[in-house]
Amino acid sequence: MFRLTGLVGVDVLDGWQPSLRAALALMLVFTGIPHFLPGWRDEMAAMIPSVLPRPRLLVAVTGVLELGGAVALLVPPLARWAAMGLALLMLAMFPANVSAARRNLTLGGKPVTPLPLRTVLQVIFVGAAVAAAL
Repeated sequence: MFRLTGLVGVDVLDGWQPSLRAALALMLVFTGIPHFLPGWRDEMAAMIPSVLPRPRLLVAVTGVLELGGAVALLVPPLARWAAMGLALLMLAMFPANVSAARRNLTLGGKPVTPLPLRTVLQVIFVGAAVAAAL
């Protein structure tokens, strides 16, 4: 969608990398906001492995990093650094997704994504963030 917008004349999106960064930013807004919604925040905190302290704080911090990263992806001088940082963040957050899938938790009242599919999605998301950093 963003790439097509660039092709029809929106210069800032005229290229695969700016379009990819915009798409990642949009995804991160949609995944970052729930970190601050009461029901979602509690379910996300339950996903965090018990060996990590202060799960609600970790949920808030990761939400801030996702939203801040989304903004930084749209600022050309920051975009590469943001994309690499987000790739690392996604890798760091993956154990929570594994934990949630193994414990059959819910997110937004629905079962979390099964581990095989979540693993594929994580590889795609991290790959997209690395590509956005190039």
